[in-house]
Amino acid sequence: MPDDRPVYSYQPGPPPEASQYLANKDWQPAFSWEDVEPEEHAVAFTVAKATQIDVLRDIREELQSALDEGLPFAEFQQRLRPRLQARGWWGRDVVTDPGTGERHDVQLGSPRRLRVIYDANLRSARAAGQWERIQRTRRALPYLEYRLGPSENHRPHHEAKAGLVLAVDDPFWAAWYPPNGWGCKCWVRQLTRQQAEVRGISPSPEVPLADFENRRTGEVRRVPIGIDPGWDRNPGALRVRASIDLLADRLASAPAPVRRVAERDLQDGWMAERARRHPDWRTDLSFLQALRAIFTPEGL
Repeated sequence: MPDDRPVYSYQPGPPPEASQYLANKDWQPAFSWEDVEPEEHAVAFTVAKATQIDVLRDIREELQSALDEGLPFAEFQQRLRPRLQARGWWGRDVVTDPGTGERHDVQLGSPRRLRVIYDANLRSARAAGQWERIQRTRRALPYLEYRLGPSENHRPHHEAKAGLVLAVDDPFWAAWYPPNGWGCKCWVRQLTRQQAEVRGISPSPEVPLADFENRRTGEVRRVPIGIDPGWDRNPGALRVRASIDLLADRLASAPAPVRRVAERDLQDGWMAERARRHPDWRTDLSFLQALRAIFTPEGL
């Protein structure tokens, strides 16, 4: 009897953009979360107090598996905990701060810390992946709506943003693209123009700022009120900007034949098609400048 089953299987898996966002990160050992700026978080993998690459690698490998295989936290913890315990990165310990040379009694691995690591990294990766998809589909779905997550209690500043409908390229999303803090479950929904008009398109809101002093460096920077420091940038947009800046630098220094071939290859892609639809495509913006204008929200 012939086997008439389909020759393919439908296993959707994780959004490829989210998986790639995490997989392509570099390494950034750090003693404190304040040692790593949001721009660095977008391109480097880091965990506070994880100053050894082996520990970072164990955590990242299990996070990648959790993302790619859709593993719940309980299974992620079950797989990672023995690896960290074997390396001595568990419980409380006295650790030397590489920045100051001082010794501190600190919490290394714990169930609570693993939960924070799991939630923060998976939500950031999924949000960055969604941002990339938003850029590809913004012609059909040019608006975003700020939505609250399933938390029982919402932060007042986040709750005040619920239902806000703004264009994809509104500068508001440079800072207020969720998640917007530790444990934040807010998200955005992409809308057609008709859906946005039915819900009511909001005027671009002001983003009031407050001073935040980095206790590690003494540096003071301005952070949007209502967003936890370190979460005040759009990771997907930062990642795209870094890629485009690198591309621009490499193309500028490449030999002419290489540059011409690369530019022709780029012109066949979806980013180039988006650039051609930019209003300044054939006037005062070069190809790469047009890409920057499209993929980097104002204010980053």
